[in-house]
Amino acid sequence: MRIDLLKELCETPGVPGREERVRAIVARETKGLFDRVHVDAMGSMIGVREATRRARATKGRSRSAKGARAGDVTKVLIAAHMDEIGFYVRHVDDNGFLWLNPAGGFDPRNLFSRRVLVVTESGDVVGVLNPGGKPIHISSDAERSKVPGTEEFYVDLGMKASEAKKLVQIGDYVVMHEPFLETPRCVVSKALDNRMAVFVAIEAVRRVAAARGGHGCEIAVAFTTQEEVGLRGAMTSANAYGADIGVGLDVNLACDTPGVPDTQRVTKQGDGVAVMIQDSSMIADAGLVSQACTVARRKGIPHQRAILPRGGQDAAAIQRAGRGARCIAFGPGTRYIHTVTEMIDTGDLRATIDLLSALLMEW
Repeated sequence: MRIDLLKELCETPGVPGREERVRAIVARETKGLFDRVHVDAMGSMIGVREATRRARATKGRSRSAKGARAGDVTKVLIAAHMDEIGFYVRHVDDNGFLWLNPAGGFDPRNLFSRRVLVVTESGDVVGVLNPGGKPIHISSDAERSKVPGTEEFYVDLGMKASEAKKLVQIGDYVVMHEPFLETPRCVVSKALDNRMAVFVAIEAVRRVAAARGGHGCEIAVAFTTQEEVGLRGAMTSANAYGADIGVGLDVNLACDTPGVPDTQRVTKQGDGVAVMIQDSSMIADAGLVSQACTVARRKGIPHQRAILPRGGQDAAAIQRAGRGARCIAFGPGTRYIHTVTEMIDTGDLRATIDLLSALLMEW
């Protein structure tokens, strides 16, 4: 696995609606992998790789390979969203402090005393994120026990108000600013949700493209925009493509940490790729779930089944687009989602690439 590519993807800023820097990396890394590529009006990049061999007989008829009549080849759409949670600048006050509007879901308890990157037309600048209020030395017990809302946080650039107002304008965006980290067993970073999926999709398509014998399905990958604010890019991509099978690549919760009962852990880190049965946006196609688990067992790919009580992902948009599609979602269990310390076991990451590659060769 090219962990250097995952690092670059994670450290590149790109909030919902401003994914262009991430898209540029994707375009560079996928050059030559797809037969046709376009960027739609929402900013999603869709690459299509045509079938390269005759598919297996299905339901009494054989599906042909490249160049066949429309409908003869199974069309598979993989969705991997490029955006990360972040903020837009909504106000610059007379003291030079930046006030923010969230783009995505934050737990304010994870926002205290963070370094952030403010992306402006003139360049990127590092600042610090803190809530308004008194420091510990002069605050009361009651004041210290209060958790502020996201609207109470501001960015201090450490510059004069006149300089801040000259540099920053309403609509500039802000992301967390923390370095990518490798441990002996895991990777840790902000934006693993969902640059992990972008990475997995690239690696899997590379593997399929290099495989002997070709692949029988048409493979489309939608590197989507604005998932964190409502699956918006996936909606337009799915409606335009018209898939038979949809795959949502996304992180899943791994709550196998202190303070969480085993009954609520969702996935266990290190137990392999998590095949989603249900989340709040989608119920997976039972046949695809069965096929994925069968393929995983046959190939020796570590895997687990998962149900996520809250949260959704792009396959939900594919499932309901146009005439509808059979859909599945999977990805590695991830600790501390929507923080700067998102953590993925590299074995689970590898299992996700293995499962996607194997299924694309099956279809």
